[in-house]
Amino acid sequence: MKHFFILFLLICQFGIAQSLTPVSTVAFDADRFLGKDNYKNTYFIKDRVINKQGPDGNFLFNDLQLGRITSVDIINPLKVIAFFQDTNTVVMLDNKLSEIERINFNNLPQFMNVSTATNAGNKSLWLFNVDTQQLELYNYGAKLQTVVSQPFPGKLISQASNFNYCFTLTEKKLRAFNIYGSILNEVDSEGYEKIIQQNENLIALKENTLYYLPDFAKRNEETLRETTKLELPKMEIKDLQLSNDFLYIYDGKNLHTFTLTIPKKE
Repeated sequence: MKHFFILFLLICQFGIAQSLTPVSTVAFDADRFLGKDNYKNTYFIKDRVINKQGPDGNFLFNDLQLGRITSVDIINPLKVIAFFQDTNTVVMLDNKLSEIERINFNNLPQFMNVSTATNAGNKSLWLFNVDTQQLELYNYGAKLQTVVSQPFPGKLISQASNFNYCFTLTEKKLRAFNIYGSILNEVDSEGYEKIIQQNENLIALKENTLYYLPDFAKRNEETLRETTKLELPKMEIKDLQLSNDFLYIYDGKNLHTFTLTIPKKE
């Protein structure tokens, strides 16, 4: 009976420690995987064309004159944000990838040279201004700029955001900001190469290994934030997305889906 109890404890501990559970692996052909929305549609880039495939149908957007596609933000499927750094331009797309609006930052009364552009909601974008090295909120409805951060030393490596928070990764620091311009958290970058977000939480990529940073945007210093290394099968991590507790990883040939089950602390 004693041996059975010990074995039971070991099994429970293993179950708790298990942070990722495989769901599926499917063949996938894309230059870049962008993610899945809440309606199970899949977004990807192939031959410089943005593709959307799923229950809503199959849709395409391309404008080769805009240059390479730097990023595509699908947090709001009704207003997809496509950013083209070569031409300093954002194109907003509807749920059929038809163009809604275009913003050329070269043509604004106050010129902005930006390297990132993601959706902040309420007709606003999170922008990183290369000339001032600052994070900004740009309300394209009112055409107003709001500086969110002090100038950043070093290069911006990765940016992840939602309607409430923006996370920035530079060569030295990982930071979290809110829409009111307050810095919520700042830590050493630990050599991370890319970050993705879900609500207040982050996943960081470093040397083909993933790390989970819970509650990173919470200012409360008493909140315990333990970085957890995610145990994965051996695979190349080319693109990834965290959405609704599902982690999607594209290895260049297959799209892998996992459920994220980080245990909650008391």
